[in-house]
Amino acid sequence: MTYAAHHRDLVPCFGEKASSRDAASNKLGLLRRILNIMVESHQNQADRDIARFVIRSGGRLTDEIEREMTQRLFKGNWNPR
Repeated sequence: MTYAAHHRDLVPCFGEKASSRDAASNKLGLLRRILNIMVESHQNQADRDIARFVIRSGGRLTDEIEREMTQRLFKGNWNPR
């Protein structure tokens, strides 16, 4: 099935309407920005820990290694070092 989008279905990318709406949605409060930085930092640390664990386990992400990581994360005894 083929569909051709109509101009009413598209979000405006240029002009006053789009710029004023984008500016309002991109303006985050100080607390939200701090929280986003904290969450991103935590995610980066988790990614580094998982990469370290995979490398220590032979460098390949197998089903067994993935299962072991999941069990450790759910049990709360995650220590990749």
